[in-house]
Amino acid sequence: MTIYSDYTRDRIGWFFGLRAWQLAAVSVSTLPVFWAIQRQAWLSMLLFAVVWAVVVLVTAVQVKGRPMLGWLWALTCFTVGAATGARRFTARAAQGKATNPEQVDLPGVLSGVEIHDGPPTGAAARRVALVQNHAARTWAVTCAVTHPGIGMSDVDERSRQAAGLSSLIDATARAELADELIVQVRTVPDDGAERSIWVEQHRRPTTQGLSRRVNDDLHRSLSRASVRTEAFVTVVVPEARLARVARHSGGGLAGRARVLGSVMAEVEAALRGGLGMTQVSWLTSPELALACRSGFAPGDRAGIVQALAEHQHDPRVEAGVPWAMAGPSGAEATVRHYSHDAWNSISATVMLPANGAALGALAPVLTPDEAGERRSYMVCFPILTQQRAERHSDSAEFAADMGGELRRRAGVKAKARHRNDAAKAHGVDEKLARGAALMRPYAVCTVTAPKTVAIADYGRRLDASIRRAGFAPLRLDLAQDAGFLASTIPLGLGLTRTVN
Repeated sequence: MTIYSDYTRDRIGWFFGLRAWQLAAVSVSTLPVFWAIQRQAWLSMLLFAVVWAVVVLVTAVQVKGRPMLGWLWALTCFTVGAATGARRFTARAAQGKATNPEQVDLPGVLSGVEIHDGPPTGAAARRVALVQNHAARTWAVTCAVTHPGIGMSDVDERSRQAAGLSSLIDATARAELADELIVQVRTVPDDGAERSIWVEQHRRPTTQGLSRRVNDDLHRSLSRASVRTEAFVTVVVPEARLARVARHSGGGLAGRARVLGSVMAEVEAALRGGLGMTQVSWLTSPELALACRSGFAPGDRAGIVQALAEHQHDPRVEAGVPWAMAGPSGAEATVRHYSHDAWNSISATVMLPANGAALGALAPVLTPDEAGERRSYMVCFPILTQQRAERHSDSAEFAADMGGELRRRAGVKAKARHRNDAAKAHGVDEKLARGAALMRPYAVCTVTAPKTVAIADYGRRLDASIRRAGFAPLRLDLAQDAGFLASTIPLGLGLTRTVN
């Protein structure tokens, strides 16, 4: 089995893991202490020492992966949002104010999303949905993919698929259009909707009662233990890059659609080739609305599938999900979980282990522990441009050299972790010279359960599953709404992009 561990920290601290601004804040805050010692003002020295300790505590001490200053800022924003009602969402349809069924009505950071129908493409003249996020100033397209899995694959096959993923990322970086590739996987409890429809259409009236009862009993027993997997791949393109290239294709929405069409063709070729996807289907607006609705309310899928089957025989049956109702009727973000309709969700990010990870290591996270729960995760690959990658490599090398020199002058022995980080930082420049792309991948895992059960227990089981996979979980406290939307709703939402 191949273990992938050739990654380094996004930022390497100069001295004892401190960044430049943290080292400057700690150093400047010590000056009053030495001034008081020089003046022999011992009471002032004690007061300044207390202030220095507070500065160190706020700027340098990490609490669950985040400095205390960051926690204070996040808590302030969360408190203000709770006081102003920004953390609560009520759909316009639930209030009787929905006038346009195609107007997107989604909560939180997805409130600025608009859906456009692309031009007809292919033999079936499908109009792929173009997702425009006005708040993040991005465009995105999403495809539903089917993969045979790698559970029974040998080492060579896994290496080929890993090389295919690397080729896809490198090709995307060279095109300098898309800056994020997002992979989402949802393990949904099987509602048996498709099988019920098939049995209803193919069961003969002359079937014997015993065989019918046995078949029904097996269906009820297996449905409770079965799961169904949904996978999506989303390509995100910033408006600044897209608008510059779209001017040469006619400009406007049509020009952007043509450019996104070329990006879709390149990504689909890589998905079917190196990654071995057996099916790649770019979602239309109704299909994307269905994926969003089933993301917020997993229990609604059975009724929608039944309506789609009845629509084939009776066109008067409304089978689609309007965008005005694709989101939840009500949602509220709390500190430790996210509440939406009749469901609660808990999200956590994962920290890459120092000893590396194998391809497919996140598979145990998707295995439900209890009947009725849903597991999902997203892996985002933010891709840096060549200029930014080289600038980041130079900064990382300088920080590694500066940190080593400062530790040497201070007489502090460098640990193995520091030596490994420095070696990897120096190796990034060689890989960039060979044409490799630099990215900052991260993953978010989410568990969803009905409100009739204690969501805290499901959150602890999710953390246990992440640990069994070889990763360290980090609960996304104060940002549960963004974590859920990013990991479950395939609209191209990331956690590292600034939203206006």
